[in-house]
Amino acid sequence: MMQRPPPEDFSLKETNPHLGGGKVTGDKLTSTYDLVEQMQYLYVRVVKAKDLPAKDITGSCDPYVEVKLGNYKGTTRHFEKKTNPEWNQVFAFSKDRIQASVLEVIVKDKDFVKDDFMGRVYFDVNEIPKRVPPDSPLAPQWYRLEDRKGDKVKGELMLAVWMGTQADEAFPEAWHSDAATVSGMDGLANIRSKVYLSPKLWYLRVNVIEAQDLQPTNKGRYPDVFVKAMLGLQALRTRISASRTINPMWNEDLMFVAAEPFEEPLILTVEDRIAPNKDEVLGRCVIPLQYVEKRLDHKPVNTRWFNLEKHVIVEGEKKEIKFASRLHMRICLEGGYHVLDESTHYSSDLRPTAKQLWKSNIGVLELGILNAQGLMPMKTKDGRGTTDAYCVAKYGQKWVRTRTIIDSFTPKWNEQYTWEVFDPCTVITIGVFDNCHLQGGDKSGGSKDSRIGKVRIRLSTLETDRVYTHSYPLLVLYPNGVKKMGEIHLAVRFTCSSLLNMMHMYSQPLLPKMHYLHPLTVSQLDNLRHQATQIVSMRLSRAEPPLRKEVVEFMLDVGSHMWSMRRSKANFFRIMGVLSGLIAVGKWFDQICNWKNPITTVLIHILFIILVLYPELILPTIFLYLFLIGVWYYRWRSRHPPYMDTRLSHADSAHPDELDEEFDTFPTTRPSDIVRMRYDRLRNIAGRIQTVVGDLATQGERLQSLLSWRDPRATALFVIFCLIAAIVLYVTPFQVVALLTGFYVLRHPRFRHRLPSVPLNFFRRLPARTDCML
Repeated sequence: MMQRPPPEDFSLKETNPHLGGGKVTGDKLTSTYDLVEQMQYLYVRVVKAKDLPAKDITGSCDPYVEVKLGNYKGTTRHFEKKTNPEWNQVFAFSKDRIQASVLEVIVKDKDFVKDDFMGRVYFDVNEIPKRVPPDSPLAPQWYRLEDRKGDKVKGELMLAVWMGTQADEAFPEAWHSDAATVSGMDGLANIRSKVYLSPKLWYLRVNVIEAQDLQPTNKGRYPDVFVKAMLGLQALRTRISASRTINPMWNEDLMFVAAEPFEEPLILTVEDRIAPNKDEVLGRCVIPLQYVEKRLDHKPVNTRWFNLEKHVIVEGEKKEIKFASRLHMRICLEGGYHVLDESTHYSSDLRPTAKQLWKSNIGVLELGILNAQGLMPMKTKDGRGTTDAYCVAKYGQKWVRTRTIIDSFTPKWNEQYTWEVFDPCTVITIGVFDNCHLQGGDKSGGSKDSRIGKVRIRLSTLETDRVYTHSYPLLVLYPNGVKKMGEIHLAVRFTCSSLLNMMHMYSQPLLPKMHYLHPLTVSQLDNLRHQATQIVSMRLSRAEPPLRKEVVEFMLDVGSHMWSMRRSKANFFRIMGVLSGLIAVGKWFDQICNWKNPITTVLIHILFIILVLYPELILPTIFLYLFLIGVWYYRWRSRHPPYMDTRLSHADSAHPDELDEEFDTFPTTRPSDIVRMRYDRLRNIAGRIQTVVGDLATQGERLQSLLSWRDPRATALFVIFCLIAAIVLYVTPFQVVALLTGFYVLRHPRFRHRLPSVPLNFFRRLPARTDCML
């Protein structure tokens, strides 16, 4: 089933940007920044001052430096009572916005009423030298301060001033003229580019075997004992032991997700269910994860007995008593699994936790985040719409965040990042967000960074060593429909270090071998994935500056497993698209059988006779045909990476109520009449699915009843037919049988009847178990 092309507005556009400043050389600049457009900056490094004049009665001063270029002004921090201050701060002014011809660096004295002028240094912008890496950083020099008339005054200022690009090592930590409206260190930290690493995640397996010598309070009853295990916010429990004694047995596995550094201990409590909603703690033990054994394969670790402790209240004080109760367990950190923290379909990393099991990398992925176009206003400031956009890219354990471009609907980032690639069948995700924390984390009023859109690129769809430059649509689904928020301009290159190693990867299992030797259940994987995403988002939100929870969850597709009518329709039509090839072959064969084109049917007869007479040609013919189809389709191979398709997702045709249901919380917060209507709709859909499943079961049961004698006459007929067929096939050469069968199937329409065939009539009359259904 061919999909109609998406609207032009939602499509991918190939671009031809001026990458790397147009240089094709081997220097560091073009090798590390050859996927982005060069951006020129004027850099000012304010290092320190000496011999500053006293300005107050204490014989000292409170100096700071103001760097001024036209309307842009940046200031250093000020020092209390210091005539020889050290700042070592860098200021960067975008060349695109420079309108002044003079750079002014002024030293001032902080005062309550009005800051006092102490001296200044002038630079002609046209005379400032250029610096291109890999040149060493420009050495700062001492400059004598001048007064407003140009006369020398007391005090000197150490400065370095140069023209450079975003490839300069001073760029990430510099104050930017683009962010002149951002105040405070927290606000500045929130707009800078940063690289983050996901915490190292482990699966923790707790095999609870048995307990010994438990001491329940009521000795006159059989205890209903279970074990509850807690790790941070994760809590699991075993079933109630079937052996209702003081020595219960379970032999049950509990699986947790743990993150390095291990902060929370594993806490186990043995509890007795003494009433339907009342449990009595019989003992507990605390196990720090630092001392838990790590295993890399399927060999079992040694079991251990852990002493249980009990706390009792004596005269209002909590006292710990030790007694002979013990818990027998096997605990280990699993290094042979990959902890799934992403959706399985969009995984960017498939390596096991233990680094010893990692294979060598197969290549390098380079991403140039150039710019965005036509962004929508995301918030209102001073009565007008504004957007403060930044990008986040995630691949493997490495997350990158670009700097925030303040108040721009066409932000230019031109930042380049690199990742090692260990598996080509992985996906890089790039998201664009609006920064709502420019005043620092505590002053944002609890607001969240808004999502502007997301792009996914599967590495296996990219040709090696080719630079892909495209403008991707940024699409977001809202309760009122899909909306284009703008376009993001990316340059992507996947470089392969060893073609042989990469081809070999296609023969390897997708996940580490422990997932196949000791597979986890679907419910376990869903629960563990949820715990892993919670841990990753919590750890990254504690970084400085934080990568916020809403950003991490959007990048990891948290919640994509929830029910959605739109997704269900999309998946149904995807299945129909897959089956459309088989349906087309069936229609073509039906035309052959009905002699719609006699010449083609005759040729098929000839081919059929050749294959029957020379059966050794059947498989070579099939594979040769597939080879020719593949070569033929090479001409129409995709020349661009995949992108979000609104038609495939059924986002452009979804009903508003279906979208409202998709965005509903779990459990629901909608009124009862809406919930009732949606429940009835689900029942209607489920009824159809139930009918299809029942029909499939009926066909299977009819096959079983061929030999089950449920219908003695039908089975007798089938058994006699099988005996006759066995004798006929024994005495008749197989090729003759095959030819006769083929000619019968391909017979001319004048020898056909519109009524169903005898075998089909016989099969439909066979009994199924539908008669026994209530």
